[in-house]
Amino acid sequence: MSGKLPSAANMRRLLQRGISLIELIIFIVIISVALTGILLVMNTVTRNSADPLIHKQALAIAESLLEEVELMPFSYCDPDDASAVVATSPADCTGGAGGPNDESASIGPEGAGSVGGAEGRYASPQFDNVSDYHGFNMAANSVVDITGGAAAGGYSASIAVAQTALGAVPAGESLRITVTVTGPDSVPIVLDGYRTRYAPRSVP
Repeated sequence: MSGKLPSAANMRRLLQRGISLIELIIFIVIISVALTGILLVMNTVTRNSADPLIHKQALAIAESLLEEVELMPFSYCDPDDASAVVATSPADCTGGAGGPNDESASIGPEGAGSVGGAEGRYASPQFDNVSDYHGFNMAANSVVDITGGAAAGGYSASIAVAQTALGAVPAGESLRITVTVTGPDSVPIVLDGYRTRYAPRSVP
């Protein structure tokens, strides 16, 4: 089998041959389409993912509110009642069952109260018992710290308190506290806690 060998000039042209303009344009178009798809996916993931800082701030606010409620008294009577720590039923409270100091009569705040002030986050005596916090809401941009100053912008909080049985503890003696905080990203953070009745206790 015989064939004609390419000349030296043809060999040089074959060795020096690169990509044509059309091939370069096609390559650029393919890369552009691929990059556009990747950037769209990254943009969607970034937009839909929660900002870690917002999530941590909302969690800190929720933990603070839950701790505050859990540290409040949970007795048959109002904490200001002389019989609050020894009352074995609402009837032992000043005014008896259903009276002004009967904390078991209803769950919710005692009065209008106010937010902030020298006494802390909330005005006393509206929030002096666990059940007083039921239905409490802080609208967006109104979350305050313990001194009454603005804590963060774009955060809202709500608290719900309900009688819930906890193991062997009956519902009347246990409260479930649910704190919900929503940040600027509209993603709610929900924390639950329980508080059992400590009163009555013996007086030395």
